[in-house]
Amino acid sequence: MSVTPTPPPTARDPWPEIDRLAGDIGVSVALCPTWYNAGKVVFDYAVALAALAPALLLICVAAVAVKLSSPGPVFYTQTRLGLRGRRYRIVKLRTMHHNVELKSGIKWAGKDDDRVFRVGKWLRRTHVDELPQLFNVLLGQMSLVGPRPERPEVIESKGLERLVPGYSARLLVKPGVTGLAQVQLPADSDITGVRHKVAYDVYYVRQQGLWLDLRLVLATGLKAAGLNPRLIRVSFLLPGRDAVAAEFGRVVHSAVLTPPLPA
Repeated sequence: MSVTPTPPPTARDPWPEIDRLAGDIGVSVALCPTWYNAGKVVFDYAVALAALAPALLLICVAAVAVKLSSPGPVFYTQTRLGLRGRRYRIVKLRTMHHNVELKSGIKWAGKDDDRVFRVGKWLRRTHVDELPQLFNVLLGQMSLVGPRPERPEVIESKGLERLVPGYSARLLVKPGVTGLAQVQLPADSDITGVRHKVAYDVYYVRQQGLWLDLRLVLATGLKAAGLNPRLIRVSFLLPGRDAVAAEFGRVVHSAVLTPPLPA
């Protein structure tokens, strides 16, 4: 008799330990020792430089595919918030129809979002659109592994610092091209999804280390290749929801409960 494997949790699966926390609870996160930060810089530069040549080849191929698939520029730039709230610019391969956000306004991309053209969906699924951020790593603005950087206007318009407990803790470290939340969960689609991702981000900030960074870089490559997310988590000994929720519970000052947030 065959046994169907349990599917991995998604950002929309109920998670009571996180979903019912008030958005304004206090969160204390200790910073990592200096030796780790120095080692992380060496790790970032070494891996980014080693990956640069194949990444440039992929970027060139993807750029041609974007140009043939959708009118408009191949690349676009955005402002993101980095370490301690510093603003910086990133370059990404365009995955949405040109200037579509001028009509739709700021909103998260859904699974079947018609703003994303066909090649763009593949670029997002494989994270090839993120590869130009390797230059931000070499400039010292980002790390290979860390919380996903967000646009200031999204943080403000969605009220993320007000509605998501621990959101500001993400700014205690450099943002990453990939990260624990990015590997384990799908892209943000609502406030609940952001709450779940921030719980993983806080876990990473508290438990970060070079061994975890290496595992996440390797896991990112396998996820881009289409490997089952649950198999990735088990193979690379990544934390599950129970471990993440327990770690998050250790840093909250007051676990105030609120009614579930609207979708």
